[in-house]
Amino acid sequence: MASVAAAEGAAAALRSVLSRAQQAAARSGRAPESVRVVAVSKTKPVGVIRGVYDAGHRCFGENYVQELIDKASQLPEDIEWHFIGNLQSNKARALLAGVPNLDMVESVDDQKIANRLDRVVADLGRKPLKVLVQVNTSGEESKFGVDPSGCVELAKHVKLGCPNLVFSGLMTIGMLDYSSTPENFKALANCRKEVCKELGIPEEQCELSMGMSADFEQAIEMGSTNVRVGSTIFGAREYPKKN
Repeated sequence: MASVAAAEGAAAALRSVLSRAQQAAARSGRAPESVRVVAVSKTKPVGVIRGVYDAGHRCFGENYVQELIDKASQLPEDIEWHFIGNLQSNKARALLAGVPNLDMVESVDDQKIANRLDRVVADLGRKPLKVLVQVNTSGEESKFGVDPSGCVELAKHVKLGCPNLVFSGLMTIGMLDYSSTPENFKALANCRKEVCKELGIPEEQCELSMGMSADFEQAIEMGSTNVRVGSTIFGAREYPKKN
């Protein structure tokens, strides 16, 4: 019964988040469909994720390779999975082979992982994989991501040097409290301007993945097209207790 209640609660919370996201898009003069909500389900059981799926949602995000592989094998194939955690090169093959419906890797932060993903996609004969370049907009040493000064070079490498990847935009993680300041959002938007100018692509073709549970409405108002919402949908994360 508890899992049924949790699934129903998550589905209701999702509807609220989608409504809030649409209202934020409207406030910024954009269409509701211009924003994607990634339901971040890390540490949550398959039954609860299924409840959100049954409510009509199809886009989910996970942080850990093995957890995503395990869940993807138990859930419908039409889910669009986003990998949003730090990805080590030696786990790229397991991720891509184990999750055939992986839609996007949001956390490409250097040329090494881009090259590795590019090779694995080719080896597996998969269709080209969408990726975002992760930018460290807060300057925190604890955060992964390329420095804003290096984002143009990395985006250029992905677009021009990795034929099996689709450069789809830029992503940033919130600060230690999982929220960001307008300065972080502005920094990513500025990176997009520079990247699009260098690559000769319109800004609307370059996604901005920024904003999480604490700040996704503000992020949307400042241009985010992709928000990663976990605890507001699923409740507090449930990490195993350490002995």
